[in-house]
Amino acid sequence: MEARHWLSERMREADLDPVIDGVGNVIGKTSASGPKLLVGSHSESQCYAGWLDGILGVIYGIETARALRESPECAGMGIDVGAWADEECHFLQFLGSRSFCDSLDEREIDAARNKDDGTPLRDAIRKAGLEGRPRERMLPSRYVGYLEAHIEQGDYLDSTGLKIGLVTSIVGLWQYRVRFFGEQNHAGTTGMATRKDAGVALTRLAHMIDETFPKVSGKRSVWTTGRIDLDPGAPSIVPGEASMLFQFRDEDVAQLEVFERALEELVGKINADGPCRCELEIVDKATPKKMSPGFQDALEPAGEMHGAGKHVRMPSGAAHDAQIMAALIPRA
Repeated sequence: MEARHWLSERMREADLDPVIDGVGNVIGKTSASGPKLLVGSHSESQCYAGWLDGILGVIYGIETARALRESPECAGMGIDVGAWADEECHFLQFLGSRSFCDSLDEREIDAARNKDDGTPLRDAIRKAGLEGRPRERMLPSRYVGYLEAHIEQGDYLDSTGLKIGLVTSIVGLWQYRVRFFGEQNHAGTTGMATRKDAGVALTRLAHMIDETFPKVSGKRSVWTTGRIDLDPGAPSIVPGEASMLFQFRDEDVAQLEVFERALEELVGKINADGPCRCELEIVDKATPKKMSPGFQDALEPAGEMHGAGKHVRMPSGAAHDAQIMAALIPRA
């Protein structure tokens, strides 16, 4: 909350009228009478994610608002700036931008808990002094569009000697939980021939994915096994159950479907070969969100001005609040 109040003052200095709303969004509004652009990003980050993650786009917005104010040729044009709460899913992913876009109901807020310590979101809101404050809602007719500046969070631009990425789309992310069911037993007395080791079945599938997915991959496809759990997870017990969280990302739905079919076939092979049973559960299937072509066309000459020959149109492999804004206004 200290940081939010500090940020409000920086917005005020740029002639914006700031408000901290009921979920912690910090929004600075212009009094300009002409066309308005919404610029922003998120204020929280993941631990150790880098000090520019999210907040760069917020400060970018404030400085753009300041530059417009100081440019006579831009008289009448205005920038609203948003610092969206909890894009990172400490309580709810895209909490702030979903709230601003009116796609978050009160029941979700009631049910939300901090993923690290279980604190109810309602308690956190109360402790922050925000209880009873209204949630700001977007008026789409106010804006010509939404612009978010963000670091790449990858190495493509650096490794190719480029400087600016003009985002074509935010990739789709499909995530699955794969469960393996074997037979828990003593690690010292159970013979190898009769074991039903769920952990071994899991590692078999992970290896099969590693061999199969590169053969059916798109140019920028990525996939990750982000979590593995063994039950009971003791050194001298053959795991009776195991699970893994697996995800893949691409900007093309057809490619995502190719990966899904490949994963289903591999799970089917695990079940056919035995000795453990395998179940596949869909956790999330976020579709790719296209950025507005007109916005990209407008950004390209700016890219040439500030990075001659060193800009490229490319998808974003990470999720951003811009994909939430995509439901209501043009975005880039």
